Amino acid sequence: MSSLSRVAYSLARREFTRFIRQKQRVIGTVAQPLLFWLFLGAGFAGSFRPAGMENVTYLEYFYPGVMLMMMLFASIFSSITIIEDRDAGFLQGVLVAPVSRLAIVLGKVLGATAIAMVQTLIFTLAAPFLGLHLGFGSLVMLLAAFLLTGIGFSALGFLLAWGMKTTSAFHAVMMVFLMPLWMLSGALFPLGNVPAAMKVVMLANPVSHALIIIRAPFYAGPQTLLADSSYLLSLAVTIAWAVLCLGLSMARVEKREKGVAL
Repeated sequence: MSSLSRVAYSLARREFTRFIRQKQRVIGTVAQPLLFWLFLGAGFAGSFRPAGMENVTYLEYFYPGVMLMMMLFASIFSSITIIEDRDAGFLQGVLVAPVSRLAIVLGKVLGATAIAMVQTLIFTLAAPFLGLHLGFGSLVMLLAAFLLTGIGFSALGFLLAWGMKTTSAFHAVMMVFLMPLWMLSGALFPLGNVPAAMKVVMLANPVSHALIIIRAPFYAGPQTLLADSSYLLSLAVTIAWAVLCLGLSMARVEKREKGVAL
């Protein structure tokens, strides 16, 4: 195993181990989206009648949206450990070690992604109760969607948390910045029922494309999806977004290191 992969794996394992040892955090991050899904789904069930989706209940429509919420918040808020590690002196120790800065980014990002995927996969067990059944190929497509979405969110969280001084500031920025991204993704309501200007904003939102590749495997198999141009477009946007956030995170770490050296 190369030095880069060994360091990245060690940091990712540390993130995941710290998460599972915090029982309250595990329960809270799973229970909150579940309650949100059940209460909001029940509340909007009677008024959800979009054209072309007469046979879809709001609980079913909102289900992938809650998965997206779990990926979003679990990935992003796992990045708070960057601030905690800096305060504890651990991050400074890693930075002065003779390791690649890419390994630091990958370790933190992959650790946060693993945490988000575990939580979301637990929630996936509710799919059969909604009449949604995943074949093996569709499950693989869904896992790939979770992985790409988690990497994008985690890298974004890393990028924003790196320059934060306190966890309270991080929470404030995240709630103001992330909630609109999620709400304008189509998670709460279909894109076809919104004004034209808002629809443009929603289509430009990379989180909207992440939702598309999460929702699609529940209704189509790999052969159908890989022949669908709209799915492929959303897949390409999600990949590009994840790569961009990783690249920006890497550049942010290098910039900080050079600033300290001066």
